[in-house]
Amino acid sequence: MHAEHAVFAPVLAAILAMVATAALELLLRPRPSFSRPARAWALHAGVVCAMTGVLTALLGNSWLSVGCLVVLFLILVLVNNAKVASLGEPFVFQDYEYFTDMVRYPRLYIPFFGWRNFLVSVAGGLALLYFAVSEVGHLLHYNWGVAILAGMAAVVLGAVCVWAAERRPLRVSFDPLGDLRVLGFVASLWRYWALSRKFPEVSSPFESLDSRPVRPLRTTQKALPHMVAVQSESFFDPRRLFPAIRPSVLAEYDRLKAQSRAWGALRVPAWGANTVRSEFSFLSGIDASLLGAHRFNPYRALARGWKVATLAAFLRSLGYRTICIHPYFRSFYLRDKVMPRMGFDAFRGIESFTGARCYGPYISDMAVADMILETLKTASAPTFVFAITMENHGPLHLETVGQADEAELYSSATPENFEDLTVFLRHVRSADAMIGTLAAGAAACNRPMELCWYGDHVPIMPKVYDTLGAPCGDVEYVLWNGTREGIATHQDAGVEQLAMKWLASAGLIG
Repeated sequence: MHAEHAVFAPVLAAILAMVATAALELLLRPRPSFSRPARAWALHAGVVCAMTGVLTALLGNSWLSVGCLVVLFLILVLVNNAKVASLGEPFVFQDYEYFTDMVRYPRLYIPFFGWRNFLVSVAGGLALLYFAVSEVGHLLHYNWGVAILAGMAAVVLGAVCVWAAERRPLRVSFDPLGDLRVLGFVASLWRYWALSRKFPEVSSPFESLDSRPVRPLRTTQKALPHMVAVQSESFFDPRRLFPAIRPSVLAEYDRLKAQSRAWGALRVPAWGANTVRSEFSFLSGIDASLLGAHRFNPYRALARGWKVATLAAFLRSLGYRTICIHPYFRSFYLRDKVMPRMGFDAFRGIESFTGARCYGPYISDMAVADMILETLKTASAPTFVFAITMENHGPLHLETVGQADEAELYSSATPENFEDLTVFLRHVRSADAMIGTLAAGAAACNRPMELCWYGDHVPIMPKVYDTLGAPCGDVEYVLWNGTREGIATHQDAGVEQLAMKWLASAGLIG
């Protein structure tokens, strides 16, 4: 290709990329409005133009660059639509790790993305590869020096568009559905990225505990109770969703509630997934709505160095040994970096469960209960254990059910497409057994046990919700004492309030 043509090719390619990506937004769910602010269009044009320029400089071929950009954008659209279908929330910038996690933990992601979408993405990549090595691609190839200069010119033009848009930044609501509709896909992704560069400007209620003398009602270390918090995967009471579920499925939970200090509905900032949103709010006492762009994954800010006071750090200041237990890969959600910074002395991942029982594809809840009790029985000091269970993690539709399951779990026949609920109930019954095991094991510990049990979010069961209606997202919690002191009180709460409520009920703060 002649040099003069090569100079103009990136400009034409950038225009084509802008038009193609805007057209692909018609496939998005929800579909963005095309009557969006001019600054949103400037961001769209600027980002797409700059990316076209970068790819042109790297690949030496403007049209191959457009193909790469269009395939990438199509993949983002497919991922967005899959996330909306499963979680009711669009793809946001903070989800970028989906792509590496899909490779590292394929079972957790590819089934929700869908094999059809996966194959479409692979086909697009193969088509680009064929174009790059084919005769057509060879004929369109041109001088690298010109390609780099022209590509950088496109980058500069794109940067000018972005700069103009960012002189008066677009406001976002952090409602991903609303922001996508109003700003479009590219502009909403850009703004969420830009706003995540700064750490949250919010403080934890545990900071005030650290800055003033604390007079726990139990004044000696010898009297301090063991503290056990269990974040139970997808735990909520499904009997309020479908009355034909046998009450015995949660018999131990009902017994614990009757003996508890407090129980009730728990508001959590996650629905169907994104466990760390609830997890962080519990451990930090911070309402997720105050985190800005970091509400979608606060652990990234912590991994980058954001310091925040936590429940674990506070208990450690009282003389507790603090241990986090999670029967999965320690690096998932960057927990291997985050947990030590949140005040945990030890973090036990899946490597600590070698030979442990599985129920379904994951380590069983009972294996986690056994590790908790063994930790407490051998403890020489008051111990705080924070356990994050895994057994009831989806995808639920990959497991099979039988008639025996339905007979044990339901008092009457179920509608069609209720297999996900049946699988979920099997694992909820395991969580219930874990509750009973912990309550019974408290008597064998060398000090009293305070138990905080709560769910992180409701499960993903789209076919079930099509019939019964989707739950609001509230889960359950219960605060229980091994001495069975106190009167059971029904008190609904937010997950960010739960740790303080637990400390007060345990007599560790006045």
